[in-house]
Amino acid sequence: MKAVQFSEHGDREVIEYGEFEDPEPGRGEVLVEVKAGALNHLDIWTRKGMPGLDLDMPHIPGSDCAGIVAETGPGVTRFEEGDRVALLAGVPSDGYEFDHDGDETLSPGFHIIGEHVRGVHAEYAALPESNLVEVPEGVDWVTAAASPLVFQTAWRMLIERGELQAGEDVLVLGASGGVGHAAVQIADYTGAEVYATASSEEKLEYAREVGADHTINYEEDDFADEIREMTGGRGVDMVVDHIGAQTWQNSLKSLTKGGRLVTCGATTGGRPETDINRIFWNQLEIIGSTMATPSEANEVLDLVWEGELEPRIREVLPMSETSRAHEIIEEREGFGKVVVKPDSVYDS
Repeated sequence: MKAVQFSEHGDREVIEYGEFEDPEPGRGEVLVEVKAGALNHLDIWTRKGMPGLDLDMPHIPGSDCAGIVAETGPGVTRFEEGDRVALLAGVPSDGYEFDHDGDETLSPGFHIIGEHVRGVHAEYAALPESNLVEVPEGVDWVTAAASPLVFQTAWRMLIERGELQAGEDVLVLGASGGVGHAAVQIADYTGAEVYATASSEEKLEYAREVGADHTINYEEDDFADEIREMTGGRGVDMVVDHIGAQTWQNSLKSLTKGGRLVTCGATTGGRPETDINRIFWNQLEIIGSTMATPSEANEVLDLVWEGELEPRIREVLPMSETSRAHEIIEEREGFGKVVVKPDSVYDS
């Protein structure tokens, strides 16, 4: 088969699209013929390399895909050949005993397909059946591939971890990105008053289209000052921050007393300066969140399949142009998700 791959960490030049050994499904695994895959900022970090990340090389990236079951391995009971499926990339520890109320994301060996083990940006992928969800007829492959990681991540952040309620004020940073634009939609669906930041008027218009009530161009204005002015000095109940070091202090400044900062990532760095005095005096909560449980993912994906929530697509490219796909994300071009298809599918 052909697959996106790299044999060393580095810039976009390390990405190749070429022959790779065909995968075979093991016990409890399903062989998926990939129809589409989607990129996340996680793919950029994995390609560049992160402390403690020790990959088998060459590595196939990709934590989002959708396709058709081509073959089932021994012991598979949930799927059969021809089924339409999409990937949930989070994998709990083997034999994990659910001592955290059944929350797989808290298992000691929790890891992510595409980050810690080989991913799915290839013509075929052998995947645990427990990591697959059914894709209904009528849902196109681009939507099915682009939705799972960002919508499950945003749902867990806002609903499960952050406990966002109707009528609360929430600020979503980086609303033009995958998680950001999903978070705007979920906050709007919940009935919150949604504030969103982006770097251009075009991106802010997209944010308004998907549910933002108020928008701030962070390239032109200090968003913490703008939030204080917009809320009459009160601040917001929740900040959704997946940016990290660059925005951390302003995120804290944007919160009302007793407010919550929810984070799932740190694209500008994970070691920000922080204001401990502000945290304890205003009794702020800092809440971490990673991926979602299968039940949480299914809950939000049902809303996607029904059309209540919708991934916005920046561009669809053949997998042979994955380097360009990485560039779009790194250079913050456009709004929403970038999708890649195997060349054989893209050309058909």
